[in-house]
Amino acid sequence: GTWLNALHAISTFRSIAQHRHWHCDRSLPMLSLLVAATSFSPVGSGPARGLTHSIGSGPARQRPAVLSAANCETELPAGQRHFLHVDDLSTAEVREVLDLAKRIKATLAAGGPGYRPFADQTLAMVFTKPSCRTRVSFESGFRRLGGHALCLGEEVGIGTREATKDVARVLASMNELLMARLYAHADMLELAQFSKVPVVNGLTDYNHPCQIVADALTIEEVVPDGSIEGKKVVYVGDGNNIVHSWLELACVVPFDFVCACPSGFEPDAELVERVAKSGVGSARVVVDDPTGAVSGADVIYADVWASMGQKEEAATREAVFAPYQVNEALLAATGRDDTLFLHCLPAERGREVSDGVMESAQSHVFRQAENRMHAQNAIMVFCAGAARPAA
Repeated sequence: GTWLNALHAISTFRSIAQHRHWHCDRSLPMLSLLVAATSFSPVGSGPARGLTHSIGSGPARQRPAVLSAANCETELPAGQRHFLHVDDLSTAEVREVLDLAKRIKATLAAGGPGYRPFADQTLAMVFTKPSCRTRVSFESGFRRLGGHALCLGEEVGIGTREATKDVARVLASMNELLMARLYAHADMLELAQFSKVPVVNGLTDYNHPCQIVADALTIEEVVPDGSIEGKKVVYVGDGNNIVHSWLELACVVPFDFVCACPSGFEPDAELVERVAKSGVGSARVVVDDPTGAVSGADVIYADVWASMGQKEEAATREAVFAPYQVNEALLAATGRDDTLFLHCLPAERGREVSDGVMESAQSHVFRQAENRMHAQNAIMVFCAGAARPAA
């Protein structure tokens, strides 16, 4: 138990360090060695990954690729898969999931009991981070597709009270799908390593893939040509887990992503580089010039300046990020009157976004919030290899 607690503490330290720009390899060499020893890469068709990404301008830290489909404890049945990062999917598979989300949304809107791909099945949801939209969207969505969802909180004690791999084995033995919303990305990857059923990443400190699928769905519902391809999406604020998943999407979908942030709050440099190497989308980090960054934007995106686990830094961050508020002036700086505004919520009105922008005709944040359910329904159907709705 003591050793498992130590490993969990290391994972938690790593996640906090990433977002506070601490450099374990300089200040705590022994901890760095332990972090490297417990790192591994996730299952999926995307590029190999580890766990200790270098965020911002600090030195890169390479992560050993230990986890792969070949050494997972149990191979998923044919037609099933985990969803841990957006670019675990190919370009064609992202298109399949988005189109599936539109079909499922239309099917549910039409009413009737006909489409129940998860009848008599159970989704186990594990939360170590508080949630509003994630819990409601998964639970309501799974029920509408015929299934039953269980919500498990801190009582699970993932990685502390009980080893993560043991939690994975137990939950997978009694449920058809697992969804987790966790702090440490290491715990998410370990769940997938030891689960014999699909694991869906509901959020970690590193990324938020379900949110970005919902965002892409929202954009495609609103823009005149019905496609995110070729659009300019500008994120204004902290280079956090939302930004990482936008970068993952740019690895497999052709659009232009720009992160406008203060110096010292840049996203994972390795991930930005991977977008360039993909030859699919494009990505740029613009430091200290939010007004210039949004010029010509099809979409402006915001998130809170201090995420969970960073609230003690809120006052300091507010001073740094004040020029990055999405307000009427910044919206006008796009030079367009049809730019969409998106926010993953919860929003701190008057900080990262003005009340006027939140309530404007260009704001689609509540359509975006509802689309979490529809996007995740499609992700679960896709990952489970479940029946699709009739065309």
